Amino acid sequence: MSLSHVRREYARAGLRKEDLAADPIEQLQRWLADAAAAQPDDYTSMTLATADREGRPSARIVLLKQCDERGLVFYTNYDSRKGRDLADNPRAALVLYWTDFERQVRVEGRVEKTSREESDAYFRTRPLGSRIGASISRQSSVIAGRDELEKAAEEIAERFGDDPPLPDFWGGYRVVPDEIEFWQGRPDRLHDRLRYRRVKGVEEWVIERLSP
Repeated sequence: MSLSHVRREYARAGLRKEDLAADPIEQLQRWLADAAAAQPDDYTSMTLATADREGRPSARIVLLKQCDERGLVFYTNYDSRKGRDLADNPRAALVLYWTDFERQVRVEGRVEKTSREESDAYFRTRPLGSRIGASISRQSSVIAGRDELEKAAEEIAERFGDDPPLPDFWGGYRVVPDEIEFWQGRPDRLHDRLRYRRVKGVEEWVIERLSP
């Protein structure tokens, strides 16, 4: 199968430095609001890249659950591969991409766990099936078959009914950014790339245009 001919032309909009918010979180919230109106089902999907202590990278899709001045939050199993990576190397990169707007956002920064209280508050908003799933999954570990999962789910449902507690091994991570790049597709691959960067000793974010 040949893929070399697959391409698209980007021509929807441009991105100027003077149009950006001074704070990248505010700018990201603007783009999230645009995406919510156009892609309400999956606009919070983002790629999370981590690396283990040997530097071996891995990536997967997670869902953005909070975005404020403290950083970007997602939730997962702490014993999963990403959890083990972050225990050894607490830095990560995120990528959000919205096809309808020809926009991409890249985030890099250190990672910290959310408080137990934050994790529990979010856990209780999840559908019952998702709470049961989080309780029985030993994410990324080898299992004998699907029957094993279904049996464990039945046991949790029988034990806790509609109120399974937050598992000790499950909770949130917050990516605290030191760099955020906003990418807008442009014709002829001359894309607009504007990066916010933290500089030691400088209170405000530094905004720089990057070559496409």
